[in-house]
Amino acid sequence: MAAMTEPKLISGNANRSLANSIARRMSMHRGMQVGLVDARVERFNDQEIFVEVFENVRGEDMYIIQSTSRPANDNLMELLIITDALRRSSADRITAVIPYFGYARQDRRAKARTPISAKLVANLLTEAGIDRVLTLDLHAAQIQGFFDIPVDNLYASPVFSLDIEHNFKGQMDDLMVVSPDVGGVARARDIAKRINAPLAIVDKRREKAGEVAGMTVIGDVRGRKCIIVDDICDTAGTLCKAAETLIEAGATEVHSYITHGVLSGPAVERVQNSVMKSLVITDSIEPTEAVKNCPNIRIVPTAPMFAQAILNTWHGTSVSSLFETDTLVPIYEGIYQRS
Repeated sequence: MAAMTEPKLISGNANRSLANSIARRMSMHRGMQVGLVDARVERFNDQEIFVEVFENVRGEDMYIIQSTSRPANDNLMELLIITDALRRSSADRITAVIPYFGYARQDRRAKARTPISAKLVANLLTEAGIDRVLTLDLHAAQIQGFFDIPVDNLYASPVFSLDIEHNFKGQMDDLMVVSPDVGGVARARDIAKRINAPLAIVDKRREKAGEVAGMTVIGDVRGRKCIIVDDICDTAGTLCKAAETLIEAGATEVHSYITHGVLSGPAVERVQNSVMKSLVITDSIEPTEAVKNCPNIRIVPTAPMFAQAILNTWHGTSVSSLFETDTLVPIYEGIYQRS
Protein backbone atom coordinates (compact mmCIF):
# COMPACT_ATOMS: atom_id res chain seq x y z
CA MET A 1 0.00 0.00 0.00
CA ALA A 2 1.35 3.44 -0.92
CA ALA A 3 2.25 5.76 1.90
CA MET A 4 -0.27 8.47 2.78
CA THR A 5 2.24 11.11 3.83
CA GLU A 6 4.74 12.76 1.49
CA PRO A 7 8.40 11.68 1.71
CA LYS A 8 10.48 14.28 3.54
CA LEU A 9 14.20 14.88 2.97
CA ILE A 10 16.72 16.16 5.48
CA SER A 11 20.44 16.59 4.92
CA GLY A 12 23.61 16.74 6.94
CA ASN A 13 26.62 18.79 5.85
CA ALA A 14 28.49 16.03 3.98
CA ASN A 15 27.01 16.63 0.52
CA ARG A 16 24.44 19.42 0.50
CA SER A 17 24.66 19.93 -3.26
CA LEU A 18 23.63 16.31 -3.92
CA ALA A 19 20.79 16.61 -1.39
CA ASN A 20 19.50 19.74 -3.15
CA SER A 21 19.77 18.00 -6.53
CA ILE A 22 17.77 15.02 -5.25
CA ALA A 23 15.10 17.39 -3.91
CA ARG A 24 14.89 19.14 -7.31
CA ARG A 25 14.54 15.82 -9.15
CA MET A 26 11.81 14.66 -6.77
CA SER A 27 10.00 17.96 -7.33
CA MET A 28 9.99 17.21 -11.07
CA HIS A 29 8.66 13.68 -10.51
CA ARG A 30 6.00 14.73 -7.97
CA GLY A 31 4.86 17.85 -9.83
CA MET A 32 5.10 19.72 -6.56
CA GLN A 33 7.78 21.42 -4.50
CA VAL A 34 9.94 18.99 -2.53
CA GLY A 35 12.47 20.75 -0.35
CA LEU A 36 14.83 19.84 2.44
CA VAL A 37 13.37 19.92 5.94
CA ASP A 38 14.43 23.11 7.69
CA ALA A 39 17.03 22.16 10.28
CA ARG A 40 20.39 23.22 11.59
CA VAL A 41 23.35 20.91 11.98
CA GLU A 42 26.06 22.82 13.80
CA ARG A 43 29.09 22.39 16.02
CA PHE A 44 29.71 23.86 19.43
CA ASN A 45 33.11 25.38 20.17
CA ASP A 46 34.43 22.01 21.35
CA GLN A 47 33.23 20.46 18.03
CA GLU A 48 30.29 18.62 19.57
CA ILE A 49 27.54 18.27 16.95
CA PHE A 50 24.13 19.78 17.62
CA VAL A 51 20.98 19.22 15.54
CA GLU A 52 17.67 21.08 15.69
CA VAL A 53 14.74 20.28 13.37
CA PHE A 54 12.44 23.26 12.83
CA GLU A 55 9.53 21.41 11.17
CA ASN A 56 7.01 18.92 12.51
CA VAL A 57 8.06 15.38 11.47
CA ARG A 58 5.63 13.37 13.62
CA GLY A 59 4.44 10.34 11.68
CA GLU A 60 6.50 11.29 8.61
CA ASP A 61 8.52 9.09 6.23
CA MET A 62 12.00 10.65 6.59
CA TYR A 63 15.05 10.31 4.34
CA ILE A 64 18.41 11.50 5.69
CA ILE A 65 20.88 12.26 2.88
CA GLN A 66 24.38 11.98 4.26
CA SER A 67 27.57 10.42 2.89
CA THR A 68 30.06 9.28 5.51
CA SER A 69 33.01 10.60 3.54
CA ARG A 70 35.90 12.76 4.75
CA PRO A 71 35.78 13.78 7.58
CA ALA A 72 34.27 10.33 8.06
CA ASN A 73 33.82 10.45 11.83
CA ASP A 74 32.17 13.89 11.84
CA ASN A 75 29.78 12.96 9.04
CA LEU A 76 28.93 9.64 10.67
CA MET A 77 28.14 11.37 13.97
CA GLU A 78 25.97 13.91 12.13
CA LEU A 79 23.99 11.03 10.63
CA LEU A 80 23.54 9.34 14.01
CA ILE A 81 22.50 12.54 15.80
CA ILE A 82 20.05 13.57 13.05
CA THR A 83 18.55 10.08 13.37
CA ASP A 84 18.18 10.49 17.12
CA ALA A 85 16.57 13.90 16.68
CA LEU A 86 14.02 12.48 14.22
CA ARG A 87 13.31 9.40 16.33
CA ARG A 88 12.68 11.55 19.43
CA SER A 89 10.42 13.75 17.29
CA SER A 90 8.20 10.71 16.50
CA ALA A 91 9.11 10.26 12.82
CA ASP A 92 7.35 7.14 11.53
CA ARG A 93 10.14 5.67 9.36
CA ILE A 94 13.76 6.80 8.92
CA THR A 95 15.77 5.83 5.84
CA ALA A 96 19.47 6.70 5.72
CA VAL A 97 20.48 7.60 2.16
CA ILE A 98 24.25 7.09 2.26
CA PRO A 99 25.69 7.63 -1.25
CA TYR A 100 29.19 6.79 0.02
CA PHE A 101 29.38 4.33 2.92
CA GLY A 102 32.56 5.08 4.87
CA TYR A 103 34.47 2.33 6.68
CA ALA A 104 33.34 -0.13 3.96
CA ARG A 105 36.94 -1.13 3.26
CA GLN A 106 37.19 -2.49 6.81
CA ASP A 107 34.79 -5.33 6.07
CA ARG A 108 36.88 -8.26 7.38
CA ARG A 109 39.79 -9.10 9.65
CA ALA A 110 42.82 -9.00 7.39
CA LYS A 111 45.19 -9.57 10.34
CA ALA A 112 44.97 -10.72 13.92
CA ARG A 113 43.68 -8.27 16.55
CA THR A 114 42.03 -5.91 14.05
CA PRO A 115 38.41 -4.68 14.00
CA ILE A 116 35.61 -5.21 11.50
CA SER A 117 34.68 -1.54 11.53
CA ALA A 118 32.01 -1.82 8.82
CA LYS A 119 30.04 -4.13 11.12
CA LEU A 120 30.44 -1.70 14.03
CA VAL A 121 29.11 1.16 11.89
CA ALA A 122 26.15 -1.03 10.83
CA ASN A 123 25.38 -1.66 14.51
CA LEU A 124 25.59 2.06 15.33
CA LEU A 125 23.19 2.99 12.52
CA THR A 126 20.70 0.30 13.50
CA GLU A 127 20.81 1.13 17.22
CA ALA A 128 20.38 4.84 16.47
CA GLY A 129 16.95 4.04 15.05
CA ILE A 130 17.43 3.84 11.27
CA ASP A 131 14.85 1.56 9.64
CA ARG A 132 16.37 1.20 6.17
CA VAL A 133 19.60 2.05 4.34
CA LEU A 134 19.92 3.17 0.72
CA THR A 135 23.47 3.28 -0.59
CA LEU A 136 25.57 3.08 -3.76
CA ASP A 137 28.24 0.55 -4.76
CA LEU A 138 29.21 -0.90 -1.39
CA HIS A 139 32.87 -1.87 -1.43
CA ALA A 140 31.95 -5.41 -0.40
CA ALA A 141 28.54 -6.98 -1.02
CA GLN A 142 28.61 -8.86 2.29
CA ILE A 143 28.23 -5.56 4.17
CA GLN A 144 24.51 -5.79 3.44
CA GLY A 145 24.50 -8.80 5.75
CA PHE A 146 26.05 -6.75 8.57
CA PHE A 147 22.70 -5.00 9.01
CA ASP A 148 19.56 -6.43 10.65
CA ILE A 149 17.49 -3.93 8.66
CA PRO A 150 16.83 -3.75 4.90
CA VAL A 151 19.70 -2.39 2.79
CA ASP A 152 19.22 -1.35 -0.84
CA ASN A 153 22.55 -1.18 -2.64
CA LEU A 154 22.30 0.72 -5.94
CA TYR A 155 24.88 0.31 -8.70
CA ALA A 156 26.70 2.94 -10.74
CA SER A 157 27.27 0.51 -13.63
CA PRO A 158 23.96 1.26 -15.43
CA VAL A 159 24.70 5.00 -15.35
CA PHE A 160 28.32 4.43 -16.38
CA SER A 161 27.12 2.26 -19.27
CA LEU A 162 24.90 5.09 -20.49
CA ASP A 163 27.82 7.52 -20.20
CA ILE A 164 30.16 5.20 -22.11
CA GLU A 165 27.62 4.64 -24.89
CA HIS A 166 27.11 8.42 -25.12
CA ASN A 167 30.78 9.44 -25.10
CA PHE A 168 32.22 6.58 -27.17
CA LYS A 169 29.54 6.47 -29.84
CA GLY A 170 31.00 4.93 -33.00
CA GLN A 171 34.00 3.59 -31.06
CA MET A 172 32.36 0.82 -29.06
CA ASP A 173 34.15 -1.96 -30.98
CA ASP A 174 37.51 -0.51 -29.87
CA LEU A 175 36.74 -0.62 -26.14
CA MET A 176 38.25 -2.98 -23.55
CA VAL A 177 37.00 -2.94 -19.96
CA VAL A 178 39.76 -3.45 -17.39
CA SER A 179 39.61 -4.46 -13.74
CA PRO A 180 42.53 -2.89 -11.79
CA ASP A 181 42.79 -6.00 -9.58
CA VAL A 182 41.42 -9.51 -9.30
CA GLY A 183 38.97 -8.51 -6.55
CA GLY A 184 37.15 -6.08 -8.83
CA VAL A 185 36.54 -8.49 -11.71
CA ALA A 186 32.80 -8.92 -11.00
CA ARG A 187 32.23 -5.15 -11.08
CA ALA A 188 34.20 -4.74 -14.33
CA ARG A 189 32.53 -7.77 -15.91
CA ASP A 190 29.11 -6.23 -15.25
CA ILE A 191 29.93 -3.13 -17.29
CA ALA A 192 31.67 -5.23 -19.96
CA LYS A 193 28.46 -7.23 -20.41
CA ARG A 194 26.31 -4.11 -20.54
CA ILE A 195 28.37 -2.51 -23.33
CA ASN A 196 29.30 -5.82 -25.02
CA ALA A 197 33.07 -5.32 -24.61
CA PRO A 198 35.88 -7.76 -23.75
CA LEU A 199 37.50 -7.83 -20.30
CA ALA A 200 41.12 -7.63 -19.14
CA ILE A 201 42.69 -7.65 -15.68
CA VAL A 202 45.67 -5.83 -14.20
CA ASP A 203 47.34 -8.16 -11.70
CA LYS A 204 49.23 -6.18 -9.06
CA ARG A 205 51.79 -7.53 -6.63
CA ARG A 206 52.51 -5.76 -3.36
CA GLU A 207 55.76 -5.91 -1.40
CA LYS A 208 54.02 -4.28 1.57
CA ALA A 209 50.80 -2.37 2.28
CA GLY A 210 50.42 0.78 0.19
CA GLU A 211 53.25 -0.05 -2.23
CA VAL A 212 52.76 -1.82 -5.56
CA ALA A 213 55.84 -3.79 -6.58
CA GLY A 214 54.71 -4.65 -10.10
CA MET A 215 51.77 -5.00 -12.46
CA THR A 216 50.96 -7.46 -15.21
CA VAL A 217 48.17 -7.14 -17.79
CA ILE A 218 46.12 -10.30 -18.29
CA GLY A 219 44.56 -9.97 -21.74
CA ASP A 220 45.51 -8.39 -25.05
CA VAL A 221 44.92 -4.62 -24.92
CA ARG A 222 46.95 -3.68 -28.01
CA GLY A 223 45.14 -1.08 -30.11
CA ARG A 224 42.30 -0.82 -27.59
CA LYS A 225 40.74 2.11 -25.76
CA CYS A 226 40.84 0.80 -22.20
CA ILE A 227 38.26 1.65 -19.56
CA ILE A 228 39.35 0.92 -15.98
CA VAL A 229 36.38 0.21 -13.69
CA ASP A 230 36.51 0.33 -9.87
CA ASP A 231 34.45 1.50 -6.90
CA ILE A 232 36.89 3.73 -4.98
CA CYS A 233 39.75 6.01 -6.01
CA ASP A 234 41.61 7.23 -2.92
CA THR A 235 45.16 8.47 -3.52
CA ALA A 236 45.06 7.40 -7.22
CA GLY A 237 48.55 5.89 -7.06
CA THR A 238 47.50 2.39 -8.12
CA LEU A 239 45.06 3.75 -10.72
CA CYS A 240 47.68 5.91 -12.42
CA LYS A 241 50.20 3.07 -12.34
CA ALA A 242 47.65 0.73 -13.92
CA ALA A 243 47.02 3.30 -16.68
CA GLU A 244 50.77 3.47 -17.41
CA THR A 245 50.98 -0.32 -17.50
CA LEU A 246 48.13 -0.49 -20.03
CA ILE A 247 49.75 2.11 -22.29
CA GLU A 248 53.03 0.18 -22.13
CA ALA A 249 51.08 -2.96 -23.10
CA GLY A 250 49.85 -1.27 -26.28
CA ALA A 251 46.57 0.44 -25.31
CA THR A 252 45.86 3.57 -27.37
CA GLU A 253 43.91 5.39 -24.67
CA VAL A 254 43.03 4.85 -21.01
CA HIS A 255 39.89 6.15 -19.32
CA SER A 256 38.66 5.32 -15.82
CA TYR A 257 35.17 5.01 -14.36
CA ILE A 258 35.27 5.05 -10.55
CA THR A 259 32.10 5.34 -8.44
CA HIS A 260 33.46 7.10 -5.35
CA GLY A 261 36.05 9.83 -5.87
CA VAL A 262 37.65 9.96 -2.42
CA LEU A 263 40.72 11.58 -4.04
CA SER A 264 42.87 12.13 -0.95
CA GLY A 265 46.24 13.87 -0.71
CA PRO A 266 48.05 14.09 -4.07
CA ALA A 267 45.29 12.26 -5.99
CA VAL A 268 44.07 15.16 -8.14
CA GLU A 269 47.60 16.17 -9.13
CA ARG A 270 48.44 12.56 -9.99
CA VAL A 271 45.35 12.22 -12.16
CA GLN A 272 46.03 15.51 -13.92
CA ASN A 273 49.61 14.48 -14.71
CA SER A 274 48.81 10.87 -15.61
CA VAL A 275 48.45 9.21 -19.01
CA MET A 276 44.70 8.82 -18.41
CA LYS A 277 42.62 10.87 -20.82
CA SER A 278 39.73 11.03 -18.37
CA LEU A 279 38.62 9.97 -14.91
CA VAL A 280 34.84 9.77 -14.53
CA ILE A 281 33.42 9.74 -10.99
CA THR A 282 29.98 10.20 -9.46
CA ASP A 283 28.92 12.96 -7.06
CA SER A 284 28.46 10.49 -4.17
CA ILE A 285 31.16 12.52 -2.40
CA GLU A 286 31.08 16.33 -2.48
CA PRO A 287 33.80 17.28 -5.01
CA THR A 288 36.43 19.76 -3.90
CA GLU A 289 37.30 22.81 -6.00
CA ALA A 290 40.47 21.03 -7.11
CA VAL A 291 38.39 18.11 -8.40
CA LYS A 292 35.94 20.42 -10.18
CA ASN A 293 38.78 22.32 -11.85
CA CYS A 294 40.82 19.30 -12.94
CA PRO A 295 40.57 19.15 -16.76
CA ASN A 296 40.55 15.36 -17.03
CA ILE A 297 38.09 14.62 -14.19
CA ARG A 298 34.40 14.50 -15.07
CA ILE A 299 31.48 14.03 -12.66
CA VAL A 300 28.27 12.18 -13.54
CA PRO A 301 25.13 12.89 -11.46
CA THR A 302 23.47 10.33 -9.19
CA ALA A 303 20.54 12.54 -8.13
CA PRO A 304 18.14 11.16 -10.80
CA MET A 305 18.78 7.58 -9.62
CA PHE A 306 18.58 8.39 -5.90
CA ALA A 307 15.42 10.46 -6.35
CA GLN A 308 13.72 7.56 -8.14
CA ALA A 309 14.96 5.07 -5.54
CA ILE A 310 13.54 7.21 -2.72
CA LEU A 311 10.19 7.46 -4.50
CA ASN A 312 10.14 3.70 -5.12
CA THR A 313 10.91 3.05 -1.45
CA TRP A 314 8.19 5.47 -0.39
CA HIS A 315 5.67 3.85 -2.76
CA GLY A 316 6.72 0.35 -1.70
CA THR A 317 7.73 -0.60 -5.26
CA SER A 318 10.85 -2.27 -6.61
CA VAL A 319 14.23 -0.60 -6.19
CA SER A 320 16.01 -3.38 -8.10
CA SER A 321 14.41 -2.11 -11.31
CA LEU A 322 17.06 0.64 -11.17
CA PHE A 323 19.76 -2.00 -11.70
CA GLU A 324 18.90 -2.06 -15.42
CA THR A 325 20.31 0.44 -17.89
CA ASP A 326 17.05 0.59 -19.88
CA THR A 327 15.15 1.64 -16.73
CA LEU A 328 17.50 4.58 -16.23
CA VAL A 329 17.22 5.90 -19.81
CA PRO A 330 14.02 7.91 -19.17
CA ILE A 331 15.26 8.93 -15.72
CA TYR A 332 18.41 10.42 -17.29
CA GLU A 333 16.53 11.91 -20.24
CA GLY A 334 18.20 15.13 -21.33
CA ILE A 335 21.58 13.98 -20.00
CA TYR A 336 22.11 10.88 -22.15
CA GLN A 337 20.22 10.28 -25.38
CA ARG A 338 20.29 6.90 -27.09
CA SER A 339 20.16 6.86 -30.88
